[in-house]
Amino acid sequence: MNGTKRKLKRRNTEAGMTLLELIIACSILIVLASAALPVARYSIVRSKEAELRRDLREMKDAIDRYKDAADKNLIRVEVGSEGYPPDLETLVKGVQLGASADHKIRFLRKIPVDPITGHADWGLRAVQDDPDSTSWGGKNVFDVYSKSQATALDGTKYSDW
Repeated sequence: MNGTKRKLKRRNTEAGMTLLELIIACSILIVLASAALPVARYSIVRSKEAELRRDLREMKDAIDRYKDAADKNLIRVEVGSEGYPPDLETLVKGVQLGASADHKIRFLRKIPVDPITGHADWGLRAVQDDPDSTSWGGKNVFDVYSKSQATALDGTKYSDW
């Protein structure tokens, strides 16, 4: 019996980790986690920036398609609008195609949410506005931009995209 007690006692002392080993393992994990955190933050910001670029491109493309349809006299436009949509909602609701009352053309499914601000509120510019204007003339939509004043990873302002 003495032999089995010694074997059990030896196994218990050899099993597990000492406090020093546990502290070292935890400190290594903390260092690795703190190195990975900035990488994760930047990847989140990059994905939001990519989404913002995609949303802006989609809306600007819809504005251009509306303008092309107006220039080809496929849709009716207001006098003085120069063929641009009166607002972004018009691109979603759609307009009558030609003289037929049953054919409607839509240019956007919905107004996207700005991934930087979290709202579907976009800055608009009319043809009559200055290129760097932050106030919309209200007659037509020539350009769209983010209302965020934050700076992108490349150093530019999101509102300049």
